This record gives sequence, structure tokens and C-alpha cells, in this order.
Amino acid sequence: MTETLVAPSRKSSAQRFASTLLTSRESAIALVLILVVAFATIKQDKFLVSNDGWRDLLLAPSILLLLAVGQAVVIITRNVDLSVGSILALTAYLTGRLFVDQPNIPVVVVILIGILVGAALGLVNGLLVALGKVPALVITLGTLYVYRGVVLEWAGSNRINASDMPDGFLSLGTKSFLSIPLLTILAVVVLIAVGYYLRTARGGRELYAIGSDPDAAHLYGLKVKRRVIGAFVLCGALAGLAGVVFAARYGSVSSNAGTGIELQAVGAAVIGGVAIFGGSGTVWGAAIGAWLLITINRALPIIGVQDFWQQAVVGVLIIGAIVLDRLLAVRRSRKLIEARDEA
Repeated sequence: MTETLVAPSRKSSAQRFASTLLTSRESAIALVLILVVAFATIKQDKFLVSNDGWRDLLLAPSILLLLAVGQAVVIITRNVDLSVGSILALTAYLTGRLFVDQPNIPVVVVILIGILVGAALGLVNGLLVALGKVPALVITLGTLYVYRGVVLEWAGSNRINASDMPDGFLSLGTKSFLSIPLLTILAVVVLIAVGYYLRTARGGRELYAIGSDPDAAHLYGLKVKRRVIGAFVLCGALAGLAGVVFAARYGSVSSNAGTGIELQAVGAAVIGGVAIFGGSGTVWGAAIGAWLLITINRALPIIGVQDFWQQAVVGVLIIGAIVLDRLLAVRRSRKLIEARDEA
């Protein structure tokens, strides 16, 4: 009798797991990514088969992945940060200037300074949004131009070149471990750490509660302002780290570094299943979305798609993700109403 009861339970658990895996947004986006890579490889073997192709597939999304993870955390709280591209530019140029002005400065210190400066700029965004009660879209659009203006005034027409930075730092953008680029490993470590925090820590779960219903979260006693500020600080810190990574990977930095990448970060998060209205989504999906965007941009020219259509495809993906999120939200709401009526 006991065996008869236990067997269906195990089967039911397996079925639930399989159903969740097959219907999750992350799985769907990952499948699209695999199909894009497979099709591009069929069209041109070098896209994946060669050593350079494999390395580029792993390395190219690393910077956008860092930005998308931070952006996902902010969007989960029902906000958005449009200033991450400018923060990246500022910290990337700062990284180069530190090596120029202080040739003997340790690489670790430069990385920490970049992260701290990014966190400070994120703190400014968070304070203005949480304490000033101004929409994040407006605030971060303003700081986007302010931070970019600082870079333009500071850098002017000057450029930091690879010769201005030490080989030990530049090697971070070229070295690999077991054929996996170090920058990719760094991005994945950050992804795992943030994903674990959101899933297991109380503060991470509270971010979802705040995004689902900020007023209810406040009435429940959650520290809404502190959590929102913390989300912006984390986003800024990751943008600062991305700026340091940018300098290491490309070996040269100018005032236009990271222009437009903030929209790619938002797009990656939304495509990966992070609801633009807040309260749902994962950084895992945002990371896959970043990988998909970069891979599509590399694959479409191989297929023979013109530049205009490359951008159009990304736009269609973003619109489709938002529409899908809205449809799923309406469906969930309808099911909740039906369940309540039945009860």
C-alpha cells in the first residue's frame, strides 16, 4: 500500500520538474540560443568549430552579461537604470588614467576602485529614486547624460591605449583557463553569486516582493527604500566592474565607450524573462538573454542579414518578450480569480 502511494508522488514530482523545465522562459531562450549557434555553424564552420569561434562565443557576451545581471536586479524592483553605459565609460577611462598616472598601482586595487566608483554612482541613482520619489526612468536618463558629460569633459579627444596599461592587466582580457576565457569565468562567478542571493537570501526575496507590489511591501514592514537603493548600488558596482573589464578586453578606451549598451542590457534582461513591470524573472534568464543578443549580432552577418534587419530582429525579440510577459500576467490573474471563486 505504501509503495502504491509513494510511486505516484515521485512520478508527479518528476512531471512537475519536467513541466517547469520545458515551460520556463529561460529554457525557451536557451533553446533559441542553441538553434542560432547551430544554424550559424552550419553556414560557417569557423563560427563555433575553430578555437577563435569558441573563444568569441564565450568571451563576447561577458561585458553585457555583467550589465544585464545588475539591470535584472533593478528591474525586479520595478525600476530601471539607463545610466550603466555611462558608468561603464567613466570607470573604463578611470581605469586607464590610474595606470597612466600611477604606473606601479596594483591591478587588484584598480579593479576595486572601479567597482567602488560604480557603486557610488549607483548610490546616487538609488538615493534620487528612493528618497526623491522620482521615477527611475527619469532619474537614470538624466544621470546617463550627466555621467557621460563627465567622461566627455575629462577625456575630450584623448584615448587610453594598450601601451598605457600593464601587460598583467591586459592579459585578463586574453588569457583562458581550460579553454574558457578568464573574463567569462569572472562573469559567471558574479552571475552565480547574485543568482544565489536572489534565490536564497531574505533580502533577495524581498526585492521580488517590492517589485510585485511596492505599497503592500511597505505596509508589510519591508525596508523598501533600503532595498531599492541597494539594488541600484549593486547595478552600479557591476557596471563599474564592466568598465574595468572593458579596458582589459579592448586595450583602448575613449569617451564614447559603452555608448548604447544600456539599452542592450535592458533588452537582455527583458528577453531573458525579467518582467519589465517588476516582481518576476531571474538573473539566469538575463544572462542567457545577453548571450543571445551578442550571438545574434555575430550570427546574422554570417547568414547574410543586413545591419538594419539585425537591429530589427533584436527589437522584435524585446517587443515579443514584453507582450508575452503581459499575456502570462493576465493568464495568472485569471487563474487566481477562478481559484478564488471556486473556493
